[in-house]
Amino acid sequence: MKKIINTSNAPAPIGPYNQAILSGDTLYVSGQIPIDPSTGELIEGDIKKEARQSMENLKAILTEAEMTFENVVKSSIFLKDMNQFSEVNEVYGSYFNSETAPARETVEVANLPKFVNIEISVIAVR
Repeated sequence: MKKIINTSNAPAPIGPYNQAILSGDTLYVSGQIPIDPSTGELIEGDIKKEARQSMENLKAILTEAEMTFENVVKSSIFLKDMNQFSEVNEVYGSYFNSETAPARETVEVANLPKFVNIEISVIAVR
């Protein structure tokens, strides 16, 4: 059985998917790009601001599912430019306790939705 998780505190999906799916005790959160949910506008021009908005979008979805970043067991970061890794890592790391941080991969990709510089997805468990 799966439960659809959506919140107006994160950007609406831009395709045929939901913000997250809760299956049993596991939450699968769709990739979040740096869209400000209050305006629908992309955050551009500063990778730290872009990463922070993506993380805030994830936080809103986790909150809707009654979870926090402490519940995250796996994350995936997609970057348009791996040269921005350290700046993204700095922002990303501020959302986790280093001793209990999730497993993760970071990969460079040619393009992302709306041609953004970053997309982050997570899997969380109650």
